[in-house]
Amino acid sequence: MKKDKHQLGQQTLAVHSGYSPERSEGSLKVPLFATSTFVAESAEELAHWFEQAYGLNSEPCVPDGLFYSRVANPNLEICEQRLASFESSESAVLFSSGMSAIQTAFFTFLKPGDTVMFSEPVYGGTDYLLRNILPAWGVRTVGFPIHTKKNDFKRLLQKTDDVRVVYMESPCNPTLLLAEVPGITKYSHEHNEDIVVMVDNTILGPIIQKVLCFGVDLSIYSATKSIGGHCDLNAGLILGSRHKISKLKAMRTIFGNMASPHTAWLLTRSIDTLRIRTKEAISSAMKVATFLHKHKNINKVLYPGFEQPKVQMSRARKQCNYIGYSGGSLLSFCVKGGQDEAYKVLNALNVIKLAVSLGGTQSLAEHPRTHTHADVPIEDQNKFGISPSMIRLSVGQENVRDIIYDLSQALNQI
Repeated sequence: MKKDKHQLGQQTLAVHSGYSPERSEGSLKVPLFATSTFVAESAEELAHWFEQAYGLNSEPCVPDGLFYSRVANPNLEICEQRLASFESSESAVLFSSGMSAIQTAFFTFLKPGDTVMFSEPVYGGTDYLLRNILPAWGVRTVGFPIHTKKNDFKRLLQKTDDVRVVYMESPCNPTLLLAEVPGITKYSHEHNEDIVVMVDNTILGPIIQKVLCFGVDLSIYSATKSIGGHCDLNAGLILGSRHKISKLKAMRTIFGNMASPHTAWLLTRSIDTLRIRTKEAISSAMKVATFLHKHKNINKVLYPGFEQPKVQMSRARKQCNYIGYSGGSLLSFCVKGGQDEAYKVLNALNVIKLAVSLGGTQSLAEHPRTHTHADVPIEDQNKFGISPSMIRLSVGQENVRDIIYDLSQALNQI
């Protein structure tokens, strides 16, 4: 883009930054750089890039030039720069999936003997990583309830040794409660400025909730969900400071878990419509939540900022940036009865598809207790409120009247 004194807004940067058409035969849209390797102009230049990538003379960093797509690729770099603009982040790094992003973050900033404190509940895959994989590598994991108040967290933190990472999923999956992100982040850094605070911001996404503005170190996403938005890719994303993202990119080079050029190209396509898709999905989800709240066969509706306890409503107002709405496209609800009744509803749906994901253009529903969170022990599911009667619904881009009609006819099967 031509240089100008005018400061471009986030939405414009998300559409235009990181790419110059004149460098790609004038192509308006970013081309797909489907190559595994790049040609250097000299042996000395290639040697310098390897020195940078592997930290042969200092810490590993992103090389000045392109030489291999496992290290850097134009599609990844363009997409990362555009995604960073959503939270005004210094830098961003793309991975092959949300779980690979979380795994890399943990293995970059934790070592044997360290402790990670994490909010509960979390997504089933993250739960397994925290309870089974990390302890096997000598990392202690200590959970705290998602509804924990900041002063209670502070007391727990003071009693816990060797904390190096504080991890939150907010709102949590699938009960959709918000953590006290600003207060927990503040107390973590006051306790030890080297603690890395990470927040999985997948459910609300970067349009609604910008956690970096609360002092969070790393904002983590399954870009498979609302950022990708079309259920046609798998990717993970982390936003943060240039220093911390450089460490993550160095680890990504060794793990080899970067997103492919094609995936980054698809994500770049999706970025253009993220704000529009988010606005439409929120509007529909609010109408669906209102319908479910009034239905005779529903016991409870879980949706951020909607008919929740006072503390949760306060957190939604403070932590969600999208004026007028706070809930995103995902909600959960509990039908009257148990698992049999929940299954009857799921099996009767027509427009809404029985599938496990969220944030896409198509509405999807699933049963957390036996699907996405099946690997979480039953006693923990009961403690977290993941009941047999719970259904998780991701509201898509269909006509909201059709979504509500489909839910109505399915609920009438109970």
